Amino acid sequence: MFIELLRERRSIRKFEDRPVEREKLDLLIEAALRAPSSMGRAPWRFVVVTERETIDKLATAKPHGAAFLKGAPLVIAVCADPREADVWVEDASIAALILHLEAHDLGLGSCWVQTRLRDHDEQQTAAEYVAGVLELPAGLTVEAMVGIGYAAESKPGHPESSLPYGKVSYQRHGTQRDVGA
Repeated sequence: MFIELLRERRSIRKFEDRPVEREKLDLLIEAALRAPSSMGRAPWRFVVVTERETIDKLATAKPHGAAFLKGAPLVIAVCADPREADVWVEDASIAALILHLEAHDLGLGSCWVQTRLRDHDEQQTAAEYVAGVLELPAGLTVEAMVGIGYAAESKPGHPESSLPYGKVSYQRHGTQRDVGA
């Protein structure tokens, strides 16, 4: 069941030193291309990176939160063209989430690297840096990168007791669910 996948999935930042098989990579891409998008515009683009030198550069995209990519055998940059849809951020985020879920379903680990609205350094944003490394054409921007590989760490799923049910209201904001409902 899908809920089991959600209960088990965790962000993985340590990967085994082994490549992701072509068959699994193809399924990851197919899943991302099947991601829903507003009005079917699909403003996203995906850049699949397996070259170690390029991955090492991507791992320096921002001061914090990207270094773990150095150990990932696969990075998929989720990019979009804002001219194609005013909801490109949402569409690209949905596609990135689909990559995470498909990775877990395939027995792989994954973790998101936020690039949008993050700095690489004082002169350049993380998205601009990644766009340069990946030689993106003008007009495309980077939403995020997803590091993917075989997990070299094991994390239990979050227990149900840790879920913030207090952030859920019923019928109108501030109304908590009746115990008998």
